[in-house]
Amino acid sequence: MRVIEIIADAGHLDTLTGIAEQHSVTDFWYGAEGADGRHVLRMLVDDESRQVVIDALQNLLGSSDTARIIIMPVEASLPRTDDDADTENKKSVSSKQTREELYDRIEKEAHLDSNFLLLVCLSTIVASIGLIEDNVAVIVGAMVIAPLLGPNISLAFATSLGDSELMWRSLKTNLAGLGLALLMAIVIGAIWPSYLNSDEILVRTDVGLDDVVLALASGAAAVLSLATGIASALVGVMVAVALLPPAAALGMLFGSGQFELALGAGLLLAVNVVCVNLSAKLMFLFKGVTPRTWLEKRKARQSVAIYFLIWIVTLGILLAAIYLRQKLLV
Repeated sequence: MRVIEIIADAGHLDTLTGIAEQHSVTDFWYGAEGADGRHVLRMLVDDESRQVVIDALQNLLGSSDTARIIIMPVEASLPRTDDDADTENKKSVSSKQTREELYDRIEKEAHLDSNFLLLVCLSTIVASIGLIEDNVAVIVGAMVIAPLLGPNISLAFATSLGDSELMWRSLKTNLAGLGLALLMAIVIGAIWPSYLNSDEILVRTDVGLDDVVLALASGAAAVLSLATGIASALVGVMVAVALLPPAAALGMLFGSGQFELALGAGLLLAVNVVCVNLSAKLMFLFKGVTPRTWLEKRKARQSVAIYFLIWIVTLGILLAAIYLRQKLLV
């Protein structure tokens, strides 16, 4: 349940109350007209009706320079309402988080700033130390920091909406984070080459079909946790499909000149990145995350087709590489 606050010109008041009544919101109320000629109207809206109400408000007020829509969380509302009552008059949506709420949350993960780069540096150091010392607890700590997961989810989300600006920003942030992590790991591997024989490093040089399935399931779980608002599930996803430990292993092995082992770590990293993006995109489609307007939907269909083509072809190449590598190692 959310409170949607609408600040709009007084002339829109009757239409706004009509929207509230049409979609059977739980409650709505408004105050007197302000000195600036605007009204403040608030709607208490349940999860099932929220997306259609927000879409209707944007259709009405999208061209207004003086209007504003604010979505606020509700911890509790009394008296309690029966969520199952009058369901025939409510249009359900496929997730508890609206498109706008998801955008606000996911878009932040695509910011390429000093905080993101510092998190990449710190998590790379933590992951490298954990790999060198064969310390699982330290590696899990690096997994939970997980700065590289956000840009990949953001990239899949951007293609769902056909948002080219967010798409390129996510891609740039992703490449910058991966590049920085690999560069740092290469330096660490060149400095301490004799310490790179731990089991935790070696296990990340062996990739099989089980790793592909794990990455696909984890990417889908990440989007599901975001779409339903279950943030605690993200911690498990971060650990299951961590990108930094294989990136650190790849960089350190490459820096120490162990190119054959580095190839295995590189395959694991590539599989994780591709599968997270592919399964995240599929889950966004399954949850019905689409643009609002017809023109935006048309643009999104084009980006979705290109997106799927790139990742499916890449996954096919990786599966062939995994098969050939396993044959050669036998």
